[in-house]
Amino acid sequence: DAIGFDKFTEPMKQFIANVAKEKDCTYFVSSAHPRMIDGNPSKNMRYLQNRPDIIDPHDRYLSEMGMRFFRKLPMDRPVYYPVNAVLPGRRNNPPDAKANIRSLAVYNPIHYQELPELFMDFACSLTGKSPSTTGAGSEGALTKGPFNALSAIHDLNNALVSFILSQYDAFSTAAGYVGPNFRVDHDVSLLIPEIWCRLNVFERDPKFLISEGYLEKMNDFEYNGQKILASRLGYRITDKFVHTFFGRVFENPNSVFNEEMLKPETQDMESFSDGVNNIVEAQQRVAKSYFNDGSIEAACPPLKALLYIMAEGNFKGKDIDDPEIRNMFTREYLLSSDWYLDRLMTKQLSDISLWQRHVSYLQNFLHKSSHLDVADRLGIKDRLEKAEKQLQKVKSPAYLKSLNGTLGSDPLFMQKVTA
Repeated sequence: DAIGFDKFTEPMKQFIANVAKEKDCTYFVSSAHPRMIDGNPSKNMRYLQNRPDIIDPHDRYLSEMGMRFFRKLPMDRPVYYPVNAVLPGRRNNPPDAKANIRSLAVYNPIHYQELPELFMDFACSLTGKSPSTTGAGSEGALTKGPFNALSAIHDLNNALVSFILSQYDAFSTAAGYVGPNFRVDHDVSLLIPEIWCRLNVFERDPKFLISEGYLEKMNDFEYNGQKILASRLGYRITDKFVHTFFGRVFENPNSVFNEEMLKPETQDMESFSDGVNNIVEAQQRVAKSYFNDGSIEAACPPLKALLYIMAEGNFKGKDIDDPEIRNMFTREYLLSSDWYLDRLMTKQLSDISLWQRHVSYLQNFLHKSSHLDVADRLGIKDRLEKAEKQLQKVKSPAYLKSLNGTLGSDPLFMQKVTA
């Protein structure tokens, strides 16, 4: 395939040419072809996308200039792009008895969860079956050990502190299925940014959406004599949300998301109930793993309480609806807590250690006679003076105070600092 061969990059061309010369080589991996499994191309292809802002800088220029005009920013000032929406997606699937895969199609197109319920989901990282894979269960970035040698508890600590401090509200969207009967693939996920960019800032506030009837709370219920903990699903959008906000994109939004999609339990109550149980059981199983490996002791207090509730149903006799538990996930509680102060002090001690190393390195460099010419040319004396000033700054009580409101550092990784 001479024409196809010419489209490869030079390194790949050389690789293929070398393979062709090797008589004992029976195959090679081509960057342009999917893996063959049982004689068929893999459905789980991965590819690298060219950055559209580099391929076509015209669109990026237009978006930046549009923001400059809207914000009235002159050309000599930078344009900042704040993260003001957290919109994760979830993979859902109907039950598949043949493959022994349980239902996970219990969400309607958009759900909002308060931090306790949201971090139950984050800790579990439960996913439904993807069309390109054969399995389902707890996975996701937090559980991929080869990519992160640290215990997941530290990522969860940092993420929770970040969410509380930044007061992020997460709205999750359905991918794959909405209920067991409606396959949507990634259509809803692709649609959500179109909806969100048409919402006013106040319209994205969960308090507003709840008070005005755009979101409805999911409540626990009894089914076949068993309590179904549907409250873990948080809040979901209502017909009013679809009519008002999807109406800014569609002429007839209610025909896009009907009653069965907004209330998946009406499609199949048996599947819905088992789907909720599937979530609760997976959360319990994952939470217990933090007890088994001992990392529960490294969890910050709100996260520790949450893991206990996931694993055992309560923390010191209090369930997830207890006001004292829910208060632990507020910004006021965080800023006034001793454990958050420990994070800030750890950050200060870490910075002191860093600048001590910088000062020591520059002093040693400056005192070596063989480096005098280089030291003068690089302005090492000025750098040392600046480093010493920064060291004094990070040692001060004012610096510790300035860290209030930041992420801080995990106390478990506190470095020993010499006086």
